Amino acid sequence: MHTIRITASLLAAASATLAGSAMAGFMEDSKASLEMRNFYLNRDFRQSNAPQAKAEEWAQGFTARFESGFTEGTIGVGVDAIGELGIKLDSSRDRRNTGLLAFDPASGEPVDDYSELGVAGKLRFSKTVLKVGTLQPALPVVTYNDTRLLSSTFQGGMLTSREIDGLTVNAGRLTRANLRDSSSRDDIGYGAASSDAFDFAGGSYAINPTLTASYYYGKLENIYRQHFVGLVHTQPLGEKLSLRSDLRYFDSGNDGQQRAGRIDNRNINGMFTLTHGGHKFGLGFQQLSGDSAFPFLNGGDPYSVNLVTFNTFTRAGEDAWQLRYDYDFAALGVPGLTFMTRYVDGRNARTATGDHGEEWERNTDIAYVLQSGPLKGLSLRWRNLTFRSGNGLSTDLDENRLIVGYTLALW
Repeated sequence: MHTIRITASLLAAASATLAGSAMAGFMEDSKASLEMRNFYLNRDFRQSNAPQAKAEEWAQGFTARFESGFTEGTIGVGVDAIGELGIKLDSSRDRRNTGLLAFDPASGEPVDDYSELGVAGKLRFSKTVLKVGTLQPALPVVTYNDTRLLSSTFQGGMLTSREIDGLTVNAGRLTRANLRDSSSRDDIGYGAASSDAFDFAGGSYAINPTLTASYYYGKLENIYRQHFVGLVHTQPLGEKLSLRSDLRYFDSGNDGQQRAGRIDNRNINGMFTLTHGGHKFGLGFQQLSGDSAFPFLNGGDPYSVNLVTFNTFTRAGEDAWQLRYDYDFAALGVPGLTFMTRYVDGRNARTATGDHGEEWERNTDIAYVLQSGPLKGLSLRWRNLTFRSGNGLSTDLDENRLIVGYTLALW
């Protein structure tokens, strides 16, 4: 019943928004889907004197999406909508904090269910689209989080323009954030500090089919300013061999009242990936300098190659490297089966006791997507991780995640 109500609400919102508009092209180009995600997470804390022995939760998530086409005319009108519902299957007050479920602040008990409904109106002129309402941007300076049961969302406006071939320009303002395990729309912010708005602008340009350059600027009012420059290059090295280079640089500093304290960070990171048939071999690096950690929005993820299953490796002064290996079993005649393993090692992190904090994480990911039959597209995934730290850092844990996902196209 929850799922039916979400889908009906999305359709009602779309119809109400466009009442009286020319509908040609609106429904013809529209699409709707329902994503179902069953998520079990077990986290075993291994450090001495851990405040919590383990975190263990199991939940079912539903995400309904509607994306319309545009009405006819010089300026086309449309609407996008998203409805999210998370349902508790198993949890308790002493086993929460996995990021899967919201909880009651008064009692500390995980809630039985939580939800969000968001709508965004949109206008199209030529190859430029303006959206206002609920957004899920995926840009270097603001990337929504989709690593748990439900994805995070933001409130605001965003302009995307592709008037020049090869050039994509984005600009906008965000004012609220809904976290991945919450039903509330909070002020946008960083850490414990809140802001009135996050403004951003920038774009990416495909210089040629193998080389793309990007620049973005973001300002979280009275907290931080951030510049980003990126370069992605793919170099064919033979019939089945290619090298992909992904280089990223951020420069972050103070803004206005400095509500989160002093922000001073430079972050250079990158990943080199060699592909041969079903094999991918990756080598990543990162160097952080300055007096603070790398800042990014609450409700978002840092745009870093060392953003892995548990940790972000973005502490002040931290240097890190990564080794990664992927294999697609389609090369052996088993399409849909994939494997990934990686190891990230971070050193020189600034802590309360010095500048020599160390942490490392090892991930293994095995996934299979059914290729045929009535459940074609059903995905099964097992994620396993080990995380350890020391020299002023004190989190050690082992973790397993079991995820079953299926997306149903409604039309």
